[in-house]
Amino acid sequence: MGKDKLKRFEENKTLTTLFEPVIEDVQVDYNLKGKWASEYFKNSNPVVLELGCGRGEYTVGLAQKYPQRNFIGIDRKGARIWRGAKTAHEDKLLNAAFLRTRLEYLRNCFAKDEVSEIWITFPDPHLKLKNERRRLTSTFYLDMYRDIFQPGGNIHLKTDNQYFYDYTLRIIKEGNHKLIFDTPDLYEDSCEEEAKDFQTFYEHIFLKENTKIKYIKFQLNATAE
Repeated sequence: MGKDKLKRFEENKTLTTLFEPVIEDVQVDYNLKGKWASEYFKNSNPVVLELGCGRGEYTVGLAQKYPQRNFIGIDRKGARIWRGAKTAHEDKLLNAAFLRTRLEYLRNCFAKDEVSEIWITFPDPHLKLKNERRRLTSTFYLDMYRDIFQPGGNIHLKTDNQYFYDYTLRIIKEGNHKLIFDTPDLYEDSCEEEAKDFQTFYEHIFLKENTKIKYIKFQLNATAE
């Protein structure tokens, strides 16, 4: 393991914006489940998640732009999540936090109706069929989101991958979910400016390579099919 990673892991322990529960803490209900707004953020504002947040560009950017919402970036990679957590800590962003854990434990970290919105920014598309369940817009994950979501909450997806974009549109149609907006080329579209406000590290790379960025906004159906 490189020295930079070790240094970041040590610094993570000092960041007030970062939570790093051990596996035993999230295999059962985490102590902040249902209490993120009241006990950590000290308000009653909506809670928004960025899943697989990487360096947390959206979590930080959205928190800066929307002070009346609470934002939590989630990723399992400590060396990546360090960047966003450090920025939020140094800039004293009181409405931004980061949680280092696996997304499979979302139900144990958030309560019913606790989450108002979800951003999924450039996730691994897991192209092999045997890994379909690991895709963050698979029925496995959508069912999980429903258990923590407020009715009518928006899910945003940004991806460079055409297959994953098409797959998600199919899942939305088959699941009778509500498609609000989609575009195969976000930056050629005049709508959905919020999706263009911030760019992730990888998005910058994709745009330099003239890769089209796909975007989908949708809502879950009221009940499982």
